[in-house]
Amino acid sequence: MLNSTHGNDDTEIPKNPKNMVKQPGRRRKQERKQEVIDVAARVFNEKGYGSSSIQDIADGVGILKGSLYYYIDSKEDLLYEILRGVHEEALARIEEAVGAESATLAKIRAFVVALFTFHAENLVRIGVFFSDFRSLNPKRQEAIIRERDRYDRLLRTLIKQGQAEEVICRELDPKVTDLAILGMVNWIHQWYRPGGGRSARAIAEDYADFAVAGIACTPETHVPGHRRRLGAEEPPLVPAT
Repeated sequence: MLNSTHGNDDTEIPKNPKNMVKQPGRRRKQERKQEVIDVAARVFNEKGYGSSSIQDIADGVGILKGSLYYYIDSKEDLLYEILRGVHEEALARIEEAVGAESATLAKIRAFVVALFTFHAENLVRIGVFFSDFRSLNPKRQEAIIRERDRYDRLLRTLIKQGQAEEVICRELDPKVTDLAILGMVNWIHQWYRPGGGRSARAIAEDYADFAVAGIACTPETHVPGHRRRLGAEEPPLVPAT
């Protein structure tokens, strides 16, 4: 390219040098913002959203309170970013795990293992969700619920699919079954702590065993009402031969 300033210098001039300069700064800002979000999650988890202040977060990051507003507009923005990130990352983890399996029961097992391990690795953010979700304004609550419903629908669809394939008991209510499985996983932030006698993965497999065994059924093993009789004093129903 002919440079009018430097005669026959054929060095190509970048078309948009300003953007090239700004890219590192933009990346650094995003990294710093993520640091602010991570610190906010820790503060909210320790003190509760209502008892936490912007000053607490600024102190945790190590910047002036006024500087924090370079990254966010309000404390609620931070809460929303924490919760939105939790659901987006959980869904990505679940979809990857489920997509790697072919059989329906294997997909449900993968779903449970992926959700459990994600919760176990993100106890702080999960704790913030269950403690402070209601602190969001209604519009933002609806946005988070829509994200949550995506993997709720995925599990329910798998349950219905398994019933159609006759590998899951047809007497189970898909909605109740879905909520039962999600409920038992969602509560682990109350008791699970890393560094115990068993790994998160091992416990996740136990949960998956429990979930799959609780719903699996075939035409050969199915008798109407057979689940209700489990643990009852009456003799269990047996399939007709």
